[in-house]
Amino acid sequence: MKVAAVLVLCVTLFCQGYSNSLESCENRCGHGTDGNYSCQCNSSCERFKDCCSDYFQLCKDGALSCKGRCGEKYNSQNKCHCNSKCTQYNNCCSDYAELCSGASGGVITDAEIKALSETLYVLDSNKASASELIIDPQTLVPDSQTSSQTDLSSAPLFHYLDEDTLFSKPTYAALLALLDNYKRKTGQAEDFSAQQLAEQDTFLKETMSNTELGRELFAFLYTKGVYKSEEEFLHDLKMMWFGLYSRNNNMQDSSGFEHIFAGEVKGGKVSGFHNWIQFYTLEKKGLLNYYSHSFDGPWTTYPDVLGMQFMWDGYFKQVGSAIIGCSPEFDFALYSLCYITRPGKQCRLSLGGKELIIQTYTWDKTFYGDGKKFIASAFPATPQN
Repeated sequence: MKVAAVLVLCVTLFCQGYSNSLESCENRCGHGTDGNYSCQCNSSCERFKDCCSDYFQLCKDGALSCKGRCGEKYNSQNKCHCNSKCTQYNNCCSDYAELCSGASGGVITDAEIKALSETLYVLDSNKASASELIIDPQTLVPDSQTSSQTDLSSAPLFHYLDEDTLFSKPTYAALLALLDNYKRKTGQAEDFSAQQLAEQDTFLKETMSNTELGRELFAFLYTKGVYKSEEEFLHDLKMMWFGLYSRNNNMQDSSGFEHIFAGEVKGGKVSGFHNWIQFYTLEKKGLLNYYSHSFDGPWTTYPDVLGMQFMWDGYFKQVGSAIIGCSPEFDFALYSLCYITRPGKQCRLSLGGKELIIQTYTWDKTFYGDGKKFIASAFPATPQN
């Protein structure tokens, strides 16, 4: 019995000392230091010089990739994730959908996103018609001149808007109620009244629950396993869009909604600001001066896409891209779709057979829920020539 025990121990020690699995970082990146292994796979190993030979290849170069990681267990030390819940928590690696198709029934492909965006495009019944909205884009400038801060357009961008028709619609009214709730300069903490918090709920209800477009977005995400109920869907949208975080001076001064829909001022210039209705209302009040545009989408009806240069009450925006003439629910749905399915990367949509790319960014400094990420930004990307 003693000989057998020694033999088993020797075999065990042999395995611990020489097994390839114990000298590799495969499936171990970011794990804590473990004395049972002959080498380590976390950032401390660089300091103590006990990294496995494949540490740099797998854990440094591959830290943002799902190569060889599909279906792995959640590890908070990893920079991004490759399991079935990463789409729900907006923390997938950028190549998750490409490499892990089939690893989970919830994988959402580019083709599915394009098909859904075409459906949402058709369902946008509250968009402006050509008789309800007339714009005057005037001067088109090359990308090299977007920073010149020169007013090259003598007239406003918005020539005519049928406010009586459009702004009386529930989703437009809900958006307008929100736009004046924010302090535009970062570093100033936001403080919402009970009424203003209720306005956030009203906006979510009107755009997502009370429109066919919003219900279509939820149905898609529900069938893909991202959300288990409409209640969970609306709660997550409220947190990711309206949850506060700090862009400046450790103050709770910003949110995805404020940044994208209302616009902010940081470092002496306009930050965010990608909504046409906010642009219209400020231009009408004389607080915004349209200078030029650097790109115009291929659409001949609304929604269209423009990349605009403008001055907002003394602060300049070099390229403020926005979807023009769409309903608030369409704007909100497209950005939400792209952020949920392609967080922190380009999201390729199709509208009327023409491609639109939305770029999203995650806020990585603070979180909500169980490690979920707030929206940092989302906007139409500049077309590639």
